[in-house]
Amino acid sequence: MDISDLATRISKGERRALARGITLVESARADHRDQATELLARLKEHGNTALRIGLSGTPGVGKSTFIEAFGMMLTGQGLRVAVLAVDPSSARSGGSILGDKTRMERLSRDPHAFIRPSPSQSTLGGVARRTREATFLCEAAGFDVVLIETVGVGQSETVVAELSDLFVLLLAPAGGDELQGVKRGIMEMADIILVNKADGELKATATRTCADYAGALRLLRKRPQDPPGFPKALTVSALEEAGLAQAWDEMQALAAWRRDNGHFDARRRAQARYWFGEEVRRALLARLDTGEARAAMDRLSEEVAEGRMLPAEAAREMLARHLDD
Repeated sequence: MDISDLATRISKGERRALARGITLVESARADHRDQATELLARLKEHGNTALRIGLSGTPGVGKSTFIEAFGMMLTGQGLRVAVLAVDPSSARSGGSILGDKTRMERLSRDPHAFIRPSPSQSTLGGVARRTREATFLCEAAGFDVVLIETVGVGQSETVVAELSDLFVLLLAPAGGDELQGVKRGIMEMADIILVNKADGELKATATRTCADYAGALRLLRKRPQDPPGFPKALTVSALEEAGLAQAWDEMQALAAWRRDNGHFDARRRAQARYWFGEEVRRALLARLDTGEARAAMDRLSEEVAEGRMLPAEAAREMLARHLDD
């Protein structure tokens, strides 16, 4: 594979090259990892800055419907939109349906949009292992907005906040009382809460739910990266495409305020440090899974299983033997 040519084609916005680049960075093969690192290094100075929006919510809340309607609105304004949809993987087979693209039929046909579903595999936190690199490639390809749709698993789904500029939480009407808003976890990470399905018979319920969450948000500790009034809750209807323009205006206003006050760049620097730490941890785990270290791990695992050693004792011995240098 000619990495230089691939990087050039991605920087020109070629969709097929972008898809191939994402496949490369998602690969776990050792030779592909080296090529992926070279590709990312060549695109490091691309100079493009997309607005990265992480979108989370429980299954069935309408994330795909919202993203399609929201994406169509953005492309209608002349913006290029990339969607990275993370699909849950089976704990038994490891497979994923990857059906997000088929659920966004209109957006998938839009020449100004790019949709890429990826399996979560064994990665926790609602995103795939290489979602950050895929986001970087979309940005290098010249997309103006990158929407990152998470698996949708609940309160622990906060990793997406470490790779997005704005974190949007999508909720359903009557999905819980206002005390949900003060739970530690995903609610504290959200920049904007959107109560979806505010249409038909659910419109009044959605309005009440939005008011409940707005009240709960006022109880949270003020964050330095938020202007007055944020985080905030709004109602939207992906089905009727109502409230989408207001939600986009609020996102732009928040992003602009953070840029003007230095929080935007500071957040990206903090995220880079976070992912550096993650890469180090992954490399250490990979090192313990090969050669003599793998054999020692198997032996100590047997000792623990038979009750001859405590887990903490075995772990200490393992690290002392194989990570002293």
